[in-house]
Amino acid sequence: MTSAEAMTVRQKFLALLTLVIALVLEIVDLTIVNTALPAIKASIGADASASQWIVAGYSLAFALLLMAGGRMGDSFGYRRLFLIGVAGFTVSSVLCGLAQSGEQLVTARLLQGATGALMAPQSMALLQVLFDPLERVSKLALFGVIGGLASIAGPIIGGLLIKADLFGLGWRLVFLINVPVGILAMAMARAYLPATRSDRHSGYDSPGMVLFGAAVAALLWPLIGAEGEQADPAAFLVLLACPPLAWLGWRHVAARTRAGMPALFDPAIFAIPTYRLGLAMSVAFGAASAGFLLVFAFALQAQRGQTPLVTGLLHMPFGFGAMFGIGVLSRKLLPALGKWLPLGGALLMAASATLVLVATARPDWPLWTIAPAMVAAGIGMGMTTGCIGPITFAQMDRAHAGAASGLMKTCQQLGSALGVALAGSAYFAWGQWLGVPPAEMAAAVIALILLACAAFALRLPDGIFDSAH
Repeated sequence: MTSAEAMTVRQKFLALLTLVIALVLEIVDLTIVNTALPAIKASIGADASASQWIVAGYSLAFALLLMAGGRMGDSFGYRRLFLIGVAGFTVSSVLCGLAQSGEQLVTARLLQGATGALMAPQSMALLQVLFDPLERVSKLALFGVIGGLASIAGPIIGGLLIKADLFGLGWRLVFLINVPVGILAMAMARAYLPATRSDRHSGYDSPGMVLFGAAVAALLWPLIGAEGEQADPAAFLVLLACPPLAWLGWRHVAARTRAGMPALFDPAIFAIPTYRLGLAMSVAFGAASAGFLLVFAFALQAQRGQTPLVTGLLHMPFGFGAMFGIGVLSRKLLPALGKWLPLGGALLMAASATLVLVATARPDWPLWTIAPAMVAAGIGMGMTTGCIGPITFAQMDRAHAGAASGLMKTCQQLGSALGVALAGSAYFAWGQWLGVPPAEMAAAVIALILLACAAFALRLPDGIFDSAH
């Protein structure tokens, strides 16, 4: 396949299916590890620090290299970087499955996150290349539905694989199951993905990658390690380094762009209101979603005594609501309602998520009565997240597809880390300090973040899909 313009409808469908397989690979691997962590600790004796970094190391490496992965796709070809990323992800999954110590597994997870960062931005970039802005609404809705199913299935599949203990492999199957999926994705990518790249300047921007990578690390490292119980002066100093590093990175890419040299991204893309506000919504919504799911899962187990498998199953109403919000409401109503749809979704999720967390923490509240509120929270989630992608890229020039996609993925990761840090601190520490029940304190923080997301949506222009590229 050589040209997106020359592809038939059937060929585009097969290309889309290839990207969906990679999406499942990415999301399932992110969520399945949480279920396997106790078994991993028991098997290879990973200490508390290693256990934390088995989960967090993937996210950190992923976030650090997303912008670089997106820009490299622009420069060297989206299919080529996709293939390299999937191949690396598959190999690192084998290394995870063969690890004999906590240190080996953490190293393999870092490699898995790094190669995932090469793979993930190419999916969004290829969606922009393959489909027009309004077509992307339905395609991104499909991504949302599949992503929702994958996030629900991850913990359940993990529990089932560990319980089945096929060939005596136990938790190792959680990683080794990626191998056949990765091989299938590579075969389909070679057959069906177009060999295309940006028509802008080729090459890459190593200093820009280093500066922005350091800024992301300075922000994420303290947030990922935040326990919410006591302040770490060293972490605070690292956090203070983030703004100056980001400022230096911005000046660097601006200077290279003015000089006509390859840059990590073109600062001019931030002049597009839909893109700028879409990124802000991504951060806020990512923070609210990650914080809500963290507190809900912890409260179910710590305050209700539920098992991990039951906890995973109790997420299903939320997931089904999210799929309805993405696959039906966002896909059908976004072109007509525009910014009012994500605004309404954020407000609906704020109200229903608050009800869920308050009810979950009260033992006298039957769990089955929480299900309707979980469905409503999921619908609100779907109405919002199903709109953010199409809105963010509605007026983006396809020549910036890779860099713009990498920036959006980075914002989503930043939001998730921020949400875990804020909601976790509210639940474990702030509520106690202020004399507020932990779940209610966390619910208030999450609701405020969702109100910020609604405020960003309100500032979106009318006619979002006008002058689209």
